[in-house]
Amino acid sequence: MPNTKSAEHRVRSSERRHFHNQSIKSRLKTLEKAFLGLTATGKKVEAAATLRAVSSAFDKAAKAGVLHANNASRKKSRLALRLAQLK
Repeated sequence: MPNTKSAEHRVRSSERRHFHNQSIKSRLKTLEKAFLGLTATGKKVEAAATLRAVSSAFDKAAKAGVLHANNASRKKSRLALRLAQLK
């Protein structure tokens, strides 16, 4: 239990931020899974378009502080490698 008024405020605001961050992370995972599905089926053109959307979403999440910038960069790099490996 928080003991001060400011601690109560921090509990409320951190809970709000937690749910907001979770929704962004969930959306990132959904986008990433859609991209991986396209690469698994060999649809290179659609995968390339999806990669742009996924990269943009990762950049926005890193900018907002939801993900660390290096984490977003690493994930984008690995997804780009998958696209490049398609025939």
